[in-house]
Parts: sequence; structure tokens; C-alpha cells
Amino acid sequence: MANWCSNTVVFEGKPETITAIQELFQSMKEKEEKTEEGQLPEFISKDNGGYFFNIYWNEGDEGQFQYETKWSPNIEIIQKIAEHYEVNFTHDYEEMGNLVYGRATFYDKLLTDIYLEDVDFEQCEFDEETDTYHFEGNAYESDYEILENLLERKIKNQQP
Repeated sequence: MANWCSNTVVFEGKPETITAIQELFQSMKEKEEKTEEGQLPEFISKDNGGYFFNIYWNEGDEGQFQYETKWSPNIEIIQKIAEHYEVNFTHDYEEMGNLVYGRATFYDKLLTDIYLEDVDFEQCEFDEETDTYHFEGNAYESDYEILENLLERKIKNQQP
């Protein structure tokens, strides 16, 4: 059985284009509910995987979608959607079972994928006695805040 990668993508573009993307995701969601199978847009080859599962969004969040993929994020598929509709995106993803945590952005036709590596995860230590995570002398209830901080640092260091 696959580990599930959680994905959140936010598309940015003209309002009418975002509406078209919203309709695309609504269509995929409806097909998945009927077939109980992951979905891809019709204009994308079914040969490479990257299927969308459990698609959802919050009411009023135009252009922002959450979904799951098997094992890893489907950045290549999201990029093809963005290219098809001529929009930009920010894609956050995580699958903690395989230490996958990152953010991909696509702006002005340039894809950037920044993610944590093993050395980043090793900076966070778990204390079984206190049931807390330790990082840079501080204790945390969850490792997510630590991982988000590490990712934000990497992103800032990548900017010109």
C-alpha cells in the first residue's frame, strides 16, 4: 500500500482562468467519487502517474486545492496544468513516512523545487521521555513547526 503525500497547490492568474482550473478540479473530484480511482486532467498522458486522490478545497478558496498523491508530489503534472492554462503556482507537499517535505513554485515559466534533505531532518531530535521535539535549544510539541522553519530558511537562502 502506498504512503500518501499531502499536497496543497495555489494557482495564480486571471480570474477567468482560475475559474476554468476550478472547474477542472471539480470535474476530477466528481470522476474520482464515481470511479473510486485517482484522476488526471484529460489533456495529460496517463502513462506517468501523478494521479490526484481525495481532492478538496475550502469554500471561497479560489484556485487553492488540497489532494493526495501516492508516495511523492506530482509537481510535473501541476506544471503541465499551469503551462496549459498559462498560470503560476505554489505547491506545498509532505509525506513524512519517506521524509518528503518541500515547496515547488512556478513563476514566469520557471520551476523551482526546494525541499528538505536528510541532513535537515537530522537537526530535529525527538525526546521520548517528554514526548517533545528539540531544535536549536527549544522544545516543540510537533515537528511540523520545525520543518516549516527549516524550509523557510532554505527558501530565503535560494533567493537572489
